[in-house]
Amino acid sequence: MAKLNPYLNFDGKAEEAFNFYKSVFGGEFLGEIHKMGNAPGTENLSEEDKNRVMHIALPIGGDLLMASDIVPAFGQTLNVGNNNYVSIFPESKEEADRLFKGLSEGGNIEMPIEDQFWGDYFGSFQDKYGVHWMVNYNEGYTK
Repeated sequence: MAKLNPYLNFDGKAEEAFNFYKSVFGGEFLGEIHKMGNAPGTENLSEEDKNRVMHIALPIGGDLLMASDIVPAFGQTLNVGNNNYVSIFPESKEEADRLFKGLSEGGNIEMPIEDQFWGDYFGSFQDKYGVHWMVNYNEGYTK
């Protein structure tokens, strides 16, 4: 079966965001933080663009959260929207609360984490980097 891993784009904030995510989830980055300036053909980029993240990955459980920065010099633009969410399925209510509290710090809570009418313990928010998250705990999902 294929495995899906979320891949996020940032406008110069990928490394900062991933250091924040690392502080909440723990663990270590998978490999190094690859910068744009290390790629062939980037010699003429500004120092700011050379320092943008080409690729970063943080293992979370059996999954990978990955990201890169856009490069305006390449004509790339970032449009932050609500079309992507990272959905987290923690192993306990306590872990759900910890992750929700940590990741939503400085962000905008859309739906507070609480027991929902469909039976799950659920909440959603946009973090301070514009990434949308859902935290969804259901004891049946962990068995």
